[in-house]
Amino acid sequence: MNRLTNQTALITGGARGIGAAIAKLFLQEGAAVIITDILREEGELTASALGSHCLFVQHDVTLASAWKQVVSFGEAKFGPITILVNNAGVVLNKGLQQTTLDEFEMILRINTTGPFLGIEALLPSMLRHRKGSIINISSVAGLVGFSNCIAYVTSKFALRGMTKTAALELANSGIRVNSIHPGVIRTPMVMNDSMADLIDQVTADIPMHRIGEPLEIAQLALFLDSDESSYCTGAEFTADGGLTAQ
Repeated sequence: MNRLTNQTALITGGARGIGAAIAKLFLQEGAAVIITDILREEGELTASALGSHCLFVQHDVTLASAWKQVVSFGEAKFGPITILVNNAGVVLNKGLQQTTLDEFEMILRINTTGPFLGIEALLPSMLRHRKGSIINISSVAGLVGFSNCIAYVTSKFALRGMTKTAALELANSGIRVNSIHPGVIRTPMVMNDSMADLIDQVTADIPMHRIGEPLEIAQLALFLDSDESSYCTGAEFTADGGLTAQ
């Protein structure tokens, strides 16, 4: 219950789903947690339920100025932020010929530019303290292609490359950078009518014959942010029930 004692974690997209599950588990392991999300009401409810060591800040991850405010506010409350989980993301179930330029750029701003801005905002403090763990929540769509998800797949492949490059640049600085690649997970973003056909199609191909739960991703994030993974950086960790093993 103390694998993250004396650490502060910032988790984007923390109002619900995977982000909220990570926040809850990190708190149980001794961390102070800042959750951010564009969803104010849900974020406030989640933070309230998680207790006094959890702070919610409404946050648009595509704005550099918003990142600076979140870091300043969070560190004033809890001290240096040693863990960053870039979890905020959106999916667009549209193919190459149906996706507009505005839609394509919007997905990349949230899923790829957002994590870049987060790393940029947290890096000065992490470098000063020579301590940090950064997790980018990518997807199995960052490992293999999927039809009718051109913008999403592009953004998640880019995030995978960002992870590896950042890990190489920071490997000698006490900062580790890894990516998690979930398969189909039971979250509000995935379990909706617009995604139903795609989810049914993918789930039928999962060797374990089930979709994953947010806690299963949170447990992997806990391992990567604890000292137990001290020799892991620049790596991809897949949790997809065997989907991409075929």
